[in-house]
Amino acid sequence: MRILGFMGSPRTKGLCARFTESALNGAASRGAEVKQFNLVKYHIKYCRGCYKCVYKNHELPIGKCPLKDDMAVILTEYLEADGYIMASPVYDFTVPAVMKAFIERRFPMFYKVKGSRGVPDARVKQNFKKKASLIATGSAGDEYASIAEPCFEVMSGHFMIEEIDIVDQLYVGLIHNVDEKRYKEKMDETYSMGVRLVEEIEKARKGE
Repeated sequence: MRILGFMGSPRTKGLCARFTESALNGAASRGAEVKQFNLVKYHIKYCRGCYKCVYKNHELPIGKCPLKDDMAVILTEYLEADGYIMASPVYDFTVPAVMKAFIERRFPMFYKVKGSRGVPDARVKQNFKKKASLIATGSAGDEYASIAEPCFEVMSGHFMIEEIDIVDQLYVGLIHNVDEKRYKEKMDETYSMGVRLVEEIEKARKGE
């Protein structure tokens, strides 16, 4: 089993990055192979909305984007993985630009007949055998967890079309005031998220 973590904070050594790593460590404890993508370190161009990736090559599992950067390789690994951790800080009530760019460039995972109505459909349906978990961090307190809802919606929107269930979503508030006790609690919580993610994937494979 392979679990990928996509971390959307520009700060690669911040708490969002550490929580992502913690969740992946939890998955690894259950035997999963894991990999963390700190997205800011990758060359990801902005989507131009040309629709070439969705209108053409419908026989391919991943459409061909005319932009040349790291996304083609990332999407190949994405498609081959069994589960995902998506993690992002709250920037101005949504995800940072680097995470949004990555999500927009997942468009080649979908297809559409030119001129047809409605949203594009997934090229490869996962039949709910794959799972994902979401983490959002912010400066507002936990009582304002609703501030992270736009982040969760952005990070999970494509999963609905691909037929990938969300196992957990966690908001960690007061990110600039995390003492040692709370830090340990959240590291334990994110670690457990990774464990549950693998367990839920295993259950889905067994048809439970």
